[in-house]
Amino acid sequence: MTRRYERRKAKGAGACPPLATFPRHKSFSLFQMFQQITILGPGLLGASFALALKERGLCQCVQVWSRRAETRAQAKLATWCDRVFEQPGEACVGSELVVVCTPVETIVPLLEQIAPSLERDALVTDVGSTKSLICREARDLAEGLNFIGSHPMAGSERMGMAHARGDLFEGAACILTPLENATATEIARLSELWQAIGMHVVTLSPEKHDEIVAHISHLPHLLASSLCSYLADQEPEWKQLAGSGLRDTTRVAAGDSTLWQQILEQNREEVLRAINGFETELHALKTALLDRDSPSVLRLLARGKQYRDQL
Repeated sequence: MTRRYERRKAKGAGACPPLATFPRHKSFSLFQMFQQITILGPGLLGASFALALKERGLCQCVQVWSRRAETRAQAKLATWCDRVFEQPGEACVGSELVVVCTPVETIVPLLEQIAPSLERDALVTDVGSTKSLICREARDLAEGLNFIGSHPMAGSERMGMAHARGDLFEGAACILTPLENATATEIARLSELWQAIGMHVVTLSPEKHDEIVAHISHLPHLLASSLCSYLADQEPEWKQLAGSGLRDTTRVAAGDSTLWQQILEQNREEVLRAINGFETELHALKTALLDRDSPSVLRLLARGKQYRDQL
């Protein structure tokens, strides 16, 4: 990006840059999928998504909105951002795609707020970690709202646009959760976009999505956090003796507690089912140890190793 453009953008100029001014990704294509995309909530996922779009030449103009003034100020200086708005509805005007990257509890209220400002054929998606409630309420929210849920299974325990990476999504899965009113064309267009930034896409019902992620994402976070909470009650000196195994096992527990509270509560029923299933497995291992049943202990550990080796 030229210095001239950076100065103009810092002063609030509205024009988007020509495509050629942004550094090209190794898989760059001259095919632009979207002229203008709006990102609501440019945190880790939102900013990484914008970076991925710009590096691959998939979108000419990226507009953003953030509730926090300091985040808006940071976005104005970012090379991947072309326009910054103080109101979410204003940020959506003229965009072909709107991506909501805010905490799960705020997604539906934001959809309601931006609905009057959306272009007639605009496609709206999100990156939330739960889907049943969001998709159901989005369907009932406004006639003509073209919403398809997305969940890119990528991220980090680190938060904020300062940690954004253009390659964050490469090689990861993205789950789409279209409802019955979504057209094949809309589903295909959104799927192709996620694929274009390096993801492999699967389509599930919102209910099936919530069942699966309760086991493979929400339960692991809950277990890591619970383990750290338990160890916090032990002698403080133990931390000094911990090796990389404990850090690796509990890495996700460093995620934002408020965000994860919202996720766990919004997917409460499926998370409780996952906890029940894990308790059964843990009880089997505990019983085998109590009974000095070495073959059963070995069998359970070997099955766990086999699953981990396949990840």
